[in-house]
Amino acid sequence: MAVERERPYGQFNFRVVIENGPDAASTKAAFQEVSGLGMEITVSEYRAGNFKDNAPMKVTGTYKVPDITLKRGVIGDLTTLYEWINQVRGGSQTALRTVTIELQSEDHASTVQSWKLTNARPTKYTGPSLSGKGTDVAIEELVLASERIDLE
Repeated sequence: MAVERERPYGQFNFRVVIENGPDAASTKAAFQEVSGLGMEITVSEYRAGNFKDNAPMKVTGTYKVPDITLKRGVIGDLTTLYEWINQVRGGSQTALRTVTIELQSEDHASTVQSWKLTNARPTKYTGPSLSGKGTDVAIEELVLASERIDLE
């Protein structure tokens, strides 16, 4: 699905899709910022006592996906994300979702690359900072933990 070209794509054309299960429609959440996409692969060093070379060999170990942070303006929609948060904080072990972040082309005609988070769940919600003196938009933050990330 990734579309290669010589010039990089702009970072501002993206959408977040949260799958709500096999029988429910997906949620296209209007986030303004996504951060933390990536993975970290551990490498262990091993050297047997009878190796002729004194340097250890590198052995690939496990990998982990960092937490993903999503930010958006408060829109008062309590029926999508907040129901999911309530399921997880209520102890549900089955409230796992697939979340896809799709980078769009400049004309929004196609998805040029996507990151698919498997078995994602919310781990932190932060409401907006409120001030009677400011003119900023009220921003809420959602942190997701997932078991796997795939680039498509």
